[in-house]
Amino acid sequence: MKRGLDVYSSDEVAGLRIFISFLFLSPLIYRHVKKELWKHWKSFLAMGTFGNLLPAFLFTKAETGISSSLAGILNSLTPLFTLLLGVIIFKARTRLINVLGLLIGFAGAVGLMTVGKNVDISNNLAYGSYILLATVFYGFSVNIIKSNLGAVNSVTATVWAMMFIGPVAGVYVFGFTDFTTRLTTHPAALESLGYICLLAIFGTALSVIIFNILIRNTNALFASSVTYLIPIVAMGWGVVEGDSILPLHFVWIGLILFGVYLVNKKKALKTLPE
Repeated sequence: MKRGLDVYSSDEVAGLRIFISFLFLSPLIYRHVKKELWKHWKSFLAMGTFGNLLPAFLFTKAETGISSSLAGILNSLTPLFTLLLGVIIFKARTRLINVLGLLIGFAGAVGLMTVGKNVDISNNLAYGSYILLATVFYGFSVNIIKSNLGAVNSVTATVWAMMFIGPVAGVYVFGFTDFTTRLTTHPAALESLGYICLLAIFGTALSVIIFNILIRNTNALFASSVTYLIPIVAMGWGVVEGDSILPLHFVWIGLILFGVYLVNKKKALKTLPE
């Protein structure tokens, strides 16, 4: 995302990410798009919209105002919202200790956005809120996949989702942005486009398939907990990119991860009613 933003706007990077993912998966449409699966079209549309399309735009917008490491770290809130939406909308059972984890993780995220020697708190809160909203959408998508698409092949579900949102993203990029102008006039346009292609293929198309396999074979909350590792990876790339890492960052990261741990804790003394 950062390298794509060197040349293209946040909307262009997001739209290209989705459209290129669609193009990459389009050869599989003939095999995986069958008439009998049309009954799931609403779930496929919701999966693509909330799990890919909207978060793509929210993340690239956030990257224009906050560091790569902070953006990645805040993504670890996904399991928290997976739990919250599972309870509120999908009537999943949970425990008091899981709810406590939700609150602790959210407090850690807010604290993290205030860290820095010369930090612009209002800026971090503003752009960090895009990531928070994206994790809400991720949580909604994960619950939809587990609740409504558990019997659908993971590749099939991904192809269907991209079939709905990919053309929309393409129309937006080519019809309502300056992408073609930047591509033909900016000296680094092809290099940045190459990074966006890597983002689309590995960060969206293939990773969504793998993530759907994980959701199908485990449960929504466990699958979303892969974000345990995201803060570590994000901070590593942040250091490479020159982001400033302070000791207090690790305190708030620890609080987020402790909250996520409590969200996933299986045993507790008391359970909330359905």
